[in-house]
Amino acid sequence: MEKPTKSDQIKSVESKIVKLVDKVGDNEPESYRQSDVDRWGRSESIRKLTGKLFDPMYTKYFRAEWEGLEKIPTKGGALLVSNHAGAIPPDAPVIMHGIEKELNRPVYGLADFWFRTLPIAGTLWNRGGGVPAHPSNAYGILHDDQQLALVFPEGSKGPSKLYKERYQLRRFGRGGFVEIAMKSGVPIIPIAVVGAEEAMPILTKLPSISKALNLPYFPITLNQVLLTPFLGPILASVAYLPAKFKIRVLDPIHFDVPPDQARYSKTKILDESENIRLRIQDAIYDMLAHRKNPWLG
Repeated sequence: MEKPTKSDQIKSVESKIVKLVDKVGDNEPESYRQSDVDRWGRSESIRKLTGKLFDPMYTKYFRAEWEGLEKIPTKGGALLVSNHAGAIPPDAPVIMHGIEKELNRPVYGLADFWFRTLPIAGTLWNRGGGVPAHPSNAYGILHDDQQLALVFPEGSKGPSKLYKERYQLRRFGRGGFVEIAMKSGVPIIPIAVVGAEEAMPILTKLPSISKALNLPYFPITLNQVLLTPFLGPILASVAYLPAKFKIRVLDPIHFDVPPDQARYSKTKILDESENIRLRIQDAIYDMLAHRKNPWLG
């Protein structure tokens, strides 16, 4: 009999954890638990469990405060576009949980496929609503399913910023998110977030280690410096500081182009992308100007 490989062992553990979470997260009959995973991999039972676990962090620790939440539609597809920050970005779960809690609408988080490849964490990320950011996936969620999708056009350049560069938005790629919204026939809803930068600020980065581990970046955070003596190096690396989160939803942007076109003007795509980036940047500067401090808001 062949000895199980390390990959087989990881998959076995991953499967057991997902089944355990599914069992704990929902008291419905077994037939329901086996069918509550949609075509994108999202599990309602796991979302319920993670929502219960994350809500105290959202409500009591980050004390998330929304402005303009009514601008997010209660039905129909829309692409949510936000700034991205923090060594381990907390903005995605805060936005997704807040919308699901307040509007009772699921949100699919579009992110690099790299997340899906992580052992155990990748599957749980997928079950919680994470989907690889491929155009066909985004189109299916927005156009076919008429759901909400969340994307961070800064990519890894956002959360990898040093603290001294905080709240300075990076370039929004090549505008692929604008093109997919046009093709899907849905509006883009910009969202400005303040608080994530302070929740896990990066003091410096170690490029040699990130290259060796094939990671986008390897940070040394203020959290590690402050919390390691109390929590140890592992927990200090994932523990957030209690920054006050403020989230502002900006006016939806509709495009006067027909959906499902083979091609769209690259100039228009880039112009719209930069316009959205500037809108979010201006909103962030305004929010910072009215903030007393990062901890009390």
